[in-house]
Amino acid sequence: MLNVKRVVLRSRPGKDGLPVPENFRVEEIMKSPELKEGQVLVRSLFLSVDPYMRCRMNDDTGADYLLPWRLGEVVDGGGVGVVEASKNQALSAGITVTSFSWPWQTYNVMDGSLLQEVDPEMVDGHLSHVLGAVGMPGLTALLGVREKGHVTPGSHQTMVISGAAGACGSIAGQIGRLDGCERVVGICGSEQKCQALVTELGFTAGINYKKGDISSALREHCPAGIDIYFDNVGGPISDAVISQMNPGGHVILCGQISQYNKDVPYPPPLSEDTQKALCHKNITRYMKIANDINLLYILFLFLILQVLETVVNGIENMGEAFCSMMTGGNIGKQVVKITD
Repeated sequence: MLNVKRVVLRSRPGKDGLPVPENFRVEEIMKSPELKEGQVLVRSLFLSVDPYMRCRMNDDTGADYLLPWRLGEVVDGGGVGVVEASKNQALSAGITVTSFSWPWQTYNVMDGSLLQEVDPEMVDGHLSHVLGAVGMPGLTALLGVREKGHVTPGSHQTMVISGAAGACGSIAGQIGRLDGCERVVGICGSEQKCQALVTELGFTAGINYKKGDISSALREHCPAGIDIYFDNVGGPISDAVISQMNPGGHVILCGQISQYNKDVPYPPPLSEDTQKALCHKNITRYMKIANDINLLYILFLFLILQVLETVVNGIENMGEAFCSMMTGGNIGKQVVKITD
């Protein structure tokens, strides 16, 4: 029998919609490692916490592609780990694997069909990057900018990224710069984050939305208007950005973290003024989600981009890490290290 620690959903957020660590409970159980044909026993190395998970804390996620977490049951998300034992011909003991549906447990018996093998050398041993820059967030950023941003080298375009110091935003800005945007401006919530955007990631400028008037700052740093907006936050920040977009611009809808604590569908409804701006200026607005891993994209991302991440240790801190990420406590991807 294995001694297993796991995280279950104890309660849903209260009337104010704010998640708290107490919504989660850490349990310790004894679990049989016995495997059926096709199954593997995996040991968790890193687990991911992501903004979309806030929607899964509700009875209704508001999105038809997301299932809610059930009260009293183990929650799940992105994870990476090592196969300890196997009855699956395609997955031998000792290999590293990942999944988008990894239960928050120290050990898991999983169906091998849910797992994808990862070569640690591909990420130079930084397995946590499988959950960030070379995982779902990085792929969402890459595909969003490449397929929906319409970046045209030499056309002097300006790109703005909200939530720019997060997992997706920090990658999206770098891709926009590499693909030919003349100006890449990131919006985030601290001077430390603004400095990291400029000095470490090559952004043109960083705007701290908690300091000063965001509309004035956008006019200062985007004197020719805004052509591409990579939207991670929604709400008043997005209203301010879209109001300064040029005709024919493009909005890439990646996330709406400022709205996740509200009882609204996804994507949340826009203000009347923002709807009018999109219509009158013929601005396109696309929703982009990456749900598959492409090895060529993984190689591209890891080889040429700078990766920022915030790592918390211990499965008992999953709830704290999640709530910190939801309030901007992370720089880059937020992950939790479970075992060595």
